[in-house]
Amino acid sequence: MSIPMKDLPLNSLGLAKAPADTRVVVAMSGGVDSSVVAAMLKEEGYDVVGVTLQLYDHGAALAKKGACCAGQDIHDARRVAEAMGFPHYVLDYENMFREAVIEEFADAYLAGATPVPCIRCNERVKFKDLLATAKELDADCMATGHYIQRKMGTAGPELHCAADANRDQSYFLFSTTPEQLSFLRFPLGHLPSKAETRALAAKYGLSVADKPDSQDICFVPNGNYASVIEKLRPGAADPGEIVHLDGRVMGEHRGVIHYTIGQRRGLGVGGTGDPLYVVKLDPDSRRVIVGPKEALATRIVPVREINWLGDSAFDSAEEWQVAVKIRSTRPPRPAVIRPLSATEAEVELLDPEDGVSPGQACVFYESGSTGPTGRILGGGWIWKGR
Repeated sequence: MSIPMKDLPLNSLGLAKAPADTRVVVAMSGGVDSSVVAAMLKEEGYDVVGVTLQLYDHGAALAKKGACCAGQDIHDARRVAEAMGFPHYVLDYENMFREAVIEEFADAYLAGATPVPCIRCNERVKFKDLLATAKELDADCMATGHYIQRKMGTAGPELHCAADANRDQSYFLFSTTPEQLSFLRFPLGHLPSKAETRALAAKYGLSVADKPDSQDICFVPNGNYASVIEKLRPGAADPGEIVHLDGRVMGEHRGVIHYTIGQRRGLGVGGTGDPLYVVKLDPDSRRVIVGPKEALATRIVPVREINWLGDSAFDSAEEWQVAVKIRSTRPPRPAVIRPLSATEAEVELLDPEDGVSPGQACVFYESGSTGPTGRILGGGWIWKGR
């Protein structure tokens, strides 16, 4: 006599099914995090299917250490699957990745913005196309090695920061939609440190237990953004003038794509007394605008393409008291969001921030009486220049 599904206890993934009857597609990058997720779920008795995405040319990637989704990483993911005894598939997403992520990355830099391609990859490739593939494989959910937590709230699943603040990846996952969140699982988000993950990898005897973490952007060799953009957009590095805010021409630069808002080093305009910073990029006139540090201070931040994860409609309130993060390396700061529509807003920072740049994300965090609560309320993209 079978037990009705509604009467079954929830398994560790929050589903009313026995683990053996629960199919989980694990997005495997070949690194230690996703490998541990796959091994952990397999040990718990789940029907695990590993999937690795080939995102760009293996030949170029093989020689680059610290990347993800490269040739060696695919090999590492396959070895983990073989050792743990579950099927593993490699999907060629190279064209899709180029169109959805790399092309926009190049165009954004040409427009004077500072893009975050890892967010677009999660949004447009991993949590969209790969998630759809997981459903086609009759999966009940998809698990990843991201350090973030999914918790059930009164209105459904919520997104929360990882227990380990040093590993938290909420800045890169703000665009996860409620529909995607209902299907996704993040088994590592509650762990107190990366050391715990590596200990689990050693426990399962995984060959990647001591593998270094991925660094930089996967398709950018040695962090050299400009060389990638020059290959994609010949002529992108045309020289132009470095101009002070007061109108003085300070020198010549070697291409706007070599500069970012807030940059101080490498300007080649020394001997002016106080240090100068890049405060604006004007690609149309091929000008790099520089000025004193105080010129970087920004209080009003225009944001669009907003993904809202709050319980009430975003534009149902005149303003939202929140905390926001405008750089992945900075802590959330108090702010007020004033919706202009369901997907566009003006964000006012209570304390001005330096180096706010178009193309970066502005991520919203719920704010309580003692500061951010850890819940992610969504976010959007900073879009206007200074």
